[in-house]
Amino acid sequence: MGRAPGVRRVVLMSTTGATADPLAALAALPGVADSVESVRKAVDRVYGHRVMRRRSNEITSEAALRGARGTAALAGADWALEEVRRRSDFSGDEEARTMGAALRLTAEAGQLLSIWRQSPLRVLARLHLVAAADKDERIGRPRHEGEPVDEPLIGLPLPDAAEAHGRLEGLSELIIAGGSAPALVTAAVVHGELLALRPFTSHNGLVARTAERIVLVGSGLDPKSVCPAEVGHAELGREAYLRALEGYVSGTPEGLAAWIAHCGRAVGLGARESTAVCEALQRGAA
Repeated sequence: MGRAPGVRRVVLMSTTGATADPLAALAALPGVADSVESVRKAVDRVYGHRVMRRRSNEITSEAALRGARGTAALAGADWALEEVRRRSDFSGDEEARTMGAALRLTAEAGQLLSIWRQSPLRVLARLHLVAAADKDERIGRPRHEGEPVDEPLIGLPLPDAAEAHGRLEGLSELIIAGGSAPALVTAAVVHGELLALRPFTSHNGLVARTAERIVLVGSGLDPKSVCPAEVGHAELGREAYLRALEGYVSGTPEGLAAWIAHCGRAVGLGARESTAVCEALQRGAA
């Protein structure tokens, strides 16, 4: 089967002349409804746990820490959770700086929820600025033609700057326009598109996964941010992550549906992680 008719052009390039709700086409792909339903049930299980009624702030804090550890692992800093807890200085080697960037982004995400739907490009620029924590003139803006991209773990062909800018604008228009697509679908498209484009000169993976979190939380699917998809992405492994991303970039219906399903499994595993934390708290073991 070829590319999904019109879907990839509409979703990834521009909304000009598109249907009012192009992401709904992705929600209708085979298997996507099952992924959406599976995620909803997993999230409901966490929110229905008795510990969430009394100690939700603790679950949110723990999910943030574990999510930061997970996204850093996919960026090359695969630290044990206890090491992340123990450390206070993240300015040393490259792995330490990556972990520091992940922790900063996780903390920043909650501050940007109200801005996302009005100005997603502003939020993405802010996320890059927070991740890079540098005064380099390239920080906090999309890359220009000829500027190198430091993203060694993603070996997919890199779109040129003009294409990246155009597709980023199209993605922004879709977010601002809103629509009826499930949160999982929107989050997966935002995540996949940012990885495919790598619009910044560095930290694109960390920014993409933080943007996915913002969509999931801001949509109301996970309002307390206790189902960290980053945990699931790390648990599923980098090889599976990159293979699913290749499906997204292919633009075929099968590839797009497989990427959405992969993101759904990641959210489900994040929910399972927080359910385990709830159980541990209930037993007095954490």
